[in-house]
Amino acid sequence: MVKGPNGELSREYPREVRLSQEDGAIKVERALETRQARAMHGLFRTLTDNMVQGVAKGFEKKLQLVGVGYRAAVDKTELVLNLGLSHQVRMKVPDGVAVKVEENTRITISGRDKVAVGDFAAAVRKWREPEPYKGKGIKYADEVIRRKEGKVGKKK
Repeated sequence: MVKGPNGELSREYPREVRLSQEDGAIKVERALETRQARAMHGLFRTLTDNMVQGVAKGFEKKLQLVGVGYRAAVDKTELVLNLGLSHQVRMKVPDGVAVKVEENTRITISGRDKVAVGDFAAAVRKWREPEPYKGKGIKYADEVIRRKEGKVGKKK
């Protein structure tokens, strides 16, 4: 269990990995010397580091809606998206995740659990992934969409 200013996070560890605390630092060690244990060691060292960063600073993903009439709003515990579909898309915001909408087109998803923040951001983006011709869709703020040229008419 890791505690910090943003709350606390806990995780179960497999038997291949041992956790110890020395001089205020968390140390992740292999209990066995197998290929599987080496893989688990690296994975759980990174997951532990993400937990420490999450309770200390938190994580955030920024999304941008690109397209005419594409809008977002927060309604209590739901994110409401207008994406040019015949209906509004309503997504329940998971526990431990906060959503802010700025200027109707910029969504900021934040929280202490990196996996929960990333999964929710990916679920939102999945509704309208950016398309390469006009660039319309939901994209990450730092994402660059490779544009394609449209069809070119027949030359005479």
